[in-house]
This record gives sequence, structure tokens and C-alpha cells, in this order.
Amino acid sequence: MPWTYKVLRGQKVLARCDAEGKLVEDGGRVEIRYKPGDAKAYRAAARNLEPAGEPAVLPDAHCTDLGAPGAAPPERPRTASREEAASDGGASRPARGPADITVYADGACSGNPGPAGLGVAIFDGDEKRELSEYIGRGTNNIAELMAIQRALEALAGEPRTIEIKTDSSYSIGVLTKGWKAKANQELILEVKAALAKVPSVRITYVKGHAGIAGNELADALARAAVDSKKTSGWVRTKKR
Repeated sequence: MPWTYKVLRGQKVLARCDAEGKLVEDGGRVEIRYKPGDAKAYRAAARNLEPAGEPAVLPDAHCTDLGAPGAAPPERPRTASREEAASDGGASRPARGPADITVYADGACSGNPGPAGLGVAIFDGDEKRELSEYIGRGTNNIAELMAIQRALEALAGEPRTIEIKTDSSYSIGVLTKGWKAKANQELILEVKAALAKVPSVRITYVKGHAGIAGNELADALARAAVDSKKTSGWVRTKKR
């Protein structure tokens, strides 16, 4: 079955289609791969797949077919070690020792679900970057995951070591500990894909509402987005 390029939440992916380039849906979802030759298949809601400006229909061989003879066998499941946790089994190398860049990511929600927002604070030497983003109606878990996603997107390709601190045990569990999620599966896959684009990163737990400055700042940014229902975009300042 052929492939065609689509855009999923800002990222170009390969999606299953027919000979005319029409998406092949199964229950409203389409098989996708994040890159050519990727043997790991994912499924995305067809409504979230946008045109990529590349109408060409690509042959089935453009991506490894998991069910085809001679296809690479799936990797043997294993439990990630503590050092490997942030990479979800090796997608990116976790940072060791003190990180070069420290990130605090948090989400907030008025009601659950309800109006939701996220806050991210990136500390890089003398520089600080802040994001306060309103994401509309959502849950605490969605806001927490998206906060980590925004941090990863901002640091994609960064070669230095990064530590992302969150007070969301849920996010750490579904991203690094192999927890099986019944909800937010598509978003979790997107965050894992973003993790793979950061060479050296770890996600660690920090206690919320415990007076930790960076975490309190991220929480305040998230709550400001909920209260104002506005997004500030990234704001760059010098760390005091």
C-alpha cells in the first residue's frame, strides 16, 4: 500500500494512502511513520493530518512494511534502565551529571477538563526563556505533556545536556517508564518523537508547590495562560 507525505501538528510524516493519494482510514485513524525506512508504525487521527505540499504517491517500499517478508523484526521489549528512561529505550541519549540546560515544564487546568494552559521556563547560562501558552479545553495531563513537548520542540537538535523537570508523575510514567495510557495516546507519541530529536536529555520529577523557584515560575506561566486565555509566545530575558 502506497504512502504520501502529510503534516501532523507541525511535523512532516508519511501516511498510508491509496493509488490516488487518498488517505486509507481504519476507524478514522491512519497508519503513519515519522521517517522513510522507519519500521515502527503509529496511528493518527485522519482529521489531524494536513497537506504537506507534496502530492506525490510513494511506493510501499519507501517505508519498511512490518508485515512484509524480510522486514526487520520488531525490537524485543525490555525495561529501560533509570539512565535510559528519558530516551524511551534509546531514542536519545539521557544526560548524565549536571545538565547544561535546565527546563521547568508545568501545566494548569481550571476544572478537569476545562480551560488549560502550559508554562515552560528554560535556563541556559545567563539566559532565560519563558513560554505561557493557552491550549483551550483540556486536562491537567494534556497540559503537562504539552509543556514538555514545547520544551523539546524549542531545544530540538541541541547538542548539550538537558534536564527537564516536571511535577507530573503521569508524564514521566507514560514517556519514560512504559506506562500504558488509555487516553492521550497520539499526544504521547508526538512527545516521544520530539524526545528523539534531542540528543541528550532526561526528564526528572520535582515536587510541585514546594517553593522551588523554577517550578513555581512554570506553574505561574501556565496559570496566567488559563486566566487570560492568551499565549505570550517565547520571551527571552537575562537570568537575574
